[in-house]
Amino acid sequence: MTETESIAYDVVVIGGGPVGENVADRTRAAGLTTALVESELLGGECSYWACMPSKALLRPVIAQADARRLPGLAQAVQGPLDAPAVLARRNYFAADWKDDGQVGWLEGTGAVLYRGQGRLAGPRTVTVTGPDGTVTTLTARHAVAVSTGTKAQLPDLPGLADVKPWTSREATSAQAVPGRLIVVGGGVVATEMATAWQALGSRVTMLVRGKGLLNRMEPFAGELVAEALTEAGVDLRTGTSVESVSRENGTVVAVTSAGDRIEGDEILFATGRVPHTGDIGLETVGLEPGSWLDVDDSLRVTGTDWLYAVGDVNHRALLTHQGKYQARIAGAAIAARATGSAVTEEPWGAHTATADHHAVPQVVFTDPEAAAVGLSLAEAEQAGHRVRAVDVEFSAVAGAGLYGDGYKGRARMVVDLEDEILRGVTFVGPGVGELIHSATVAVAGHVPVSRLWHVVPSYPTLSEVWLRLLEAYRDN
Repeated sequence: MTETESIAYDVVVIGGGPVGENVADRTRAAGLTTALVESELLGGECSYWACMPSKALLRPVIAQADARRLPGLAQAVQGPLDAPAVLARRNYFAADWKDDGQVGWLEGTGAVLYRGQGRLAGPRTVTVTGPDGTVTTLTARHAVAVSTGTKAQLPDLPGLADVKPWTSREATSAQAVPGRLIVVGGGVVATEMATAWQALGSRVTMLVRGKGLLNRMEPFAGELVAEALTEAGVDLRTGTSVESVSRENGTVVAVTSAGDRIEGDEILFATGRVPHTGDIGLETVGLEPGSWLDVDDSLRVTGTDWLYAVGDVNHRALLTHQGKYQARIAGAAIAARATGSAVTEEPWGAHTATADHHAVPQVVFTDPEAAAVGLSLAEAEQAGHRVRAVDVEFSAVAGAGLYGDGYKGRARMVVDLEDEILRGVTFVGPGVGELIHSATVAVAGHVPVSRLWHVVPSYPTLSEVWLRLLEAYRDN
């Protein structure tokens, strides 16, 4: 092992996923010298094993489902999807797992990339162990930002490692369609991957420990997605946990809490995420290895004046777009403190990640799609708000009928009765992912219901659901 001399930068970022890239971009835009450390592919989980490849797998599935709702087109798309073509397009959107394009972009910002394992080595100090064993020491004049994200959480089942289970990484990057796929879990990864692989030709069995799917959204979201998955051919079993797994002559066998033996060619565990902080030197700065990192609203780690934790690693909102939002906030706060400028602390200020608490949007790309922002009814009530839920079926919207025959979906807005603003909005139905930004503007902007009356939706579009919601609120 060879150690080089220390190199100083204004900012050092550990983790080169989209969050770390955006921190580096913002600090460079402010004129701060910045080093970015990445141990795998620049672009991170989202680019190669999550957002991009998963949505590339799902887009043909959703397009075919939409086409099948339209007379005159339905008969033309009744055959199976061309799985090799879908997988090839997915490979393209994952850049064939090469990061040349991302490296070129980073170089254009003026940030310096260090390949290797980055670890804290005391305050404002990061060591980078390169692929050849060379250790480079980086010091930060102003800030170190940890953006190492999360990794899949696997249950403690005897023999699980011998089974070689899929996690989200294998589920989004597999180069062949398994004949039979067991999916363990009922959240976003589980429902999206069940949707994709069932449509590509797998016989999918879902084993869900809880009572239903998507339990962090309004109950009707999981109910409508479960109904559609079942109609598509997925064997969905709720209230079922996995007691043991084994691989026998190449076949995976999962034994459930009910004593059933489920056989598959592959098994996907989509059972949560844990912070990727076990080997980044947290112990050298008095923090617990493997822990989530608590931060203030400027994304600075509690108890420090130099360490930031941005993105999934702080456990505020485990979504790429929210992590990139945090990166913009953190970059601005780092730059302000580095130059001695005032740092605003009021909600919705330039240095305050307020949306993490009040207006986090999410889309689940199943068929139907499920999209939500802000608080669910239960969350709003638990937070002490006096609220009322207003529900509308999309069958009341002309644009939904035009979108496709038999369109099925529901919308809900949660209205704060004290301030008459929206605390949360949920849409479930084909194509609703493109509706959620309007709801995000309403929730984040605290737009009063009285003003929403003047936000006129175009006819005939799905957006007319807003008018139906407001009418239902007024009339009841």
